[in-house]
Amino acid sequence: MSDMTMQTRTGGEILADALIAQGADLVFGVPGESFLAVLDAIQARSDRLRFITCRQEGGAAFMADAHAKLTGRPGICLVTRGPGACNASIGVHTAWQDSTPMVVLIGQVARHHREREAFQEVEYKHMFAPMAKWVCEVDSAARLPEHLSHAFHLAQSGRPGPVVLALPEDVLTEYAQVHDLPTARIARPAPDPAAMATLRDRLVLAERPLAILGGPGWSA
Repeated sequence: MSDMTMQTRTGGEILADALIAQGADLVFGVPGESFLAVLDAIQARSDRLRFITCRQEGGAAFMADAHAKLTGRPGICLVTRGPGACNASIGVHTAWQDSTPMVVLIGQVARHHREREAFQEVEYKHMFAPMAKWVCEVDSAARLPEHLSHAFHLAQSGRPGPVVLALPEDVLTEYAQVHDLPTARIARPAPDPAAMATLRDRLVLAERPLAILGGPGWSA
């Protein structure tokens, strides 16, 4: 999209388009009033991005975790602020311990209400710090593609895991002109061939070999 033809979009539309650009096709969540602009944008793009309505945010997070384990792509979870984020935290903790790539999107109070004990306001950088690779609160609609791209890169790089983006309500209704960013390209680590040969030799010589396997990212 050139600068001359770049469209003005709401933050919700920018976010939905950025998810599609990153290859997402399913979002698991519980609808909440803190991110109505995102829900409207997803509905308008329902042929490319589906919202799976769950009964409780913990279930939504677990479904995103399972989807990531089955597909190898980051699971997307969208929940509302305060209690919604708290409910989802157990699924985020599971993704952290299981090294599951996940992008958690959480509604947040409007920017001008921050630090005023607004309704259901939570400082997510403190809440999710022990169980997420990165926690960020988006400060403008124009930076949504940048932050989401960074989130997808971090969730899948090195040891995979969950990342958290907090979305102030007014950021999602704010208009901006910004380019979508390309799909994240992840540098995959590989074991040293000599180490794999040594492992093979040891397994061949072992009388009672025991292998404990688990976690994501296993290949043939």
